[in-house]
Amino acid sequence: MVVALHRPQQRNAIDAQMIAELHAVCARLEKTPKPLLLTGTGEHFAGGADIRQLRDRGADDALAGINRTLFDRVARLPQPTVAAVSGYALGGGAELAYACDIRIAAETAVFANPEPTLGIIAAAGATYRLAELVGASIAKQVLLAGARIDAATALRCGLVMDVVPAGEHVAAAHALLDRITRSSPLALRLTKLIADAPGTQPFVADIAQAVLFDTADKHDRMTAFLEKKESR
Repeated sequence: MVVALHRPQQRNAIDAQMIAELHAVCARLEKTPKPLLLTGTGEHFAGGADIRQLRDRGADDALAGINRTLFDRVARLPQPTVAAVSGYALGGGAELAYACDIRIAAETAVFANPEPTLGIIAAAGATYRLAELVGASIAKQVLLAGARIDAATALRCGLVMDVVPAGEHVAAAHALLDRITRSSPLALRLTKLIADAPGTQPFVADIAQAVLFDTADKHDRMTAFLEKKESR
């Protein structure tokens, strides 16, 4: 599934309607699992949350975790998710990109979390997800010192898988998803589930492997591999 954030005049700032629409996307993908390609319309991925709406939110809204619950739901989707990022991925936009499994960046991409300059914190996932992606030191530079991560830096620190010329990020993400979807859907789902589980899960991996070993899909794929190898 391909989903494009579509508020280009506002740099795709995330508002209440967009949140509701993304929840609907998640519901569809939870019911019928398939990979997700998430991108922004125009030059930018998402320039953050809609500040006009954010300004009017109170303590009850914060405790409800309006953005966080959505981004955590994106992170829990059963099949791989890829964010194709160009231009700004700021604030909530960055946190949405962090929630995806893999990120592909255009050379123009910039990730940042300037929330403290607005009197708030990055409460939609960056405080716990960014350090897992790039390490505590870089995460604190972004969250506390307002550092921005450009595309080249994002590649060096592992935040993105690849950097491509401006305008080619969506095509690159499509190519990646084409490669991903050639793999076994069940193997991908179990791999993601175990990789995202807390702690070490060796016996869980054994159980998942046992399930896969007895599938016709595994037998057919390995047979095709061996026949192809023998025909060379």
